Amino acid sequence: MTTLQIDKVRGGYTSAEEIVKGIDLEVRSGDLAVIIGPNGAGKSTFLKLVAGLLRPTGGRILLDGHELPAGNAQAACTRGLSFVPQERNVFATLSVRDNLLLGHYSVRGNASRAMEQQLERFPILKTRLKHPAGSLSGGQRQVLAMALALMTHPTVLLLDEPTAGLSPVAAEDTLRVVRRLADEGIAVLMIEQNAVLALRHGTRGIVLVGGEKARDKGAGELGSDEEISQLFLGGRKAFETQRR
Repeated sequence: MTTLQIDKVRGGYTSAEEIVKGIDLEVRSGDLAVIIGPNGAGKSTFLKLVAGLLRPTGGRILLDGHELPAGNAQAACTRGLSFVPQERNVFATLSVRDNLLLGHYSVRGNASRAMEQQLERFPILKTRLKHPAGSLSGGQRQVLAMALALMTHPTVLLLDEPTAGLSPVAAEDTLRVVRRLADEGIAVLMIEQNAVLALRHGTRGIVLVGGEKARDKGAGELGSDEEISQLFLGGRKAFETQRR
């Protein structure tokens, strides 16, 4: 059982700019934890702090009880944490095959076998191995971005708005893929603007407001929270209708 523990993490883009203000959170194997909140709530900053792309000014991040070095993305990746950013998440001019091989560059093991595992997981990529990643559709590109991240065999996957810019059908397909990864035992922590869709697939919902955690509940329970429903989900009736 993998456990990502985030203990009172604080920080921002400079030492004088505190965007994230002491967040506690725990994500375990099988969780698909969805972070929602208004623009400027600190969601992406928080995820970058967890990924090691920014150095926290306070708090700790632990994976299976072992503290990750602050602000060290390479160490986080080596320990089993992988991050998929919202933009520039594939190498557009390189082939799908070369993208996958680059994803394995920083870890030991058989890269060909790792690639075979991702092609088994995402068959849509098999017929496009020689195609430039930039020629893929938006949904296919997100699948490649996740496959690239999974080449390191992570136990924790961080996703920053995986459905951004996708059509409704592609967004639904993408979140089905994410849910399947969680069902396989990967601990998933995901930011999403499409709160209704994300909570329909998620197991938990976390609301950030002003750099602080305002709610942390089961996904369905969060949708039934009248205040949250009115602010982010278009009202409870809209949430319940779209869940059907």
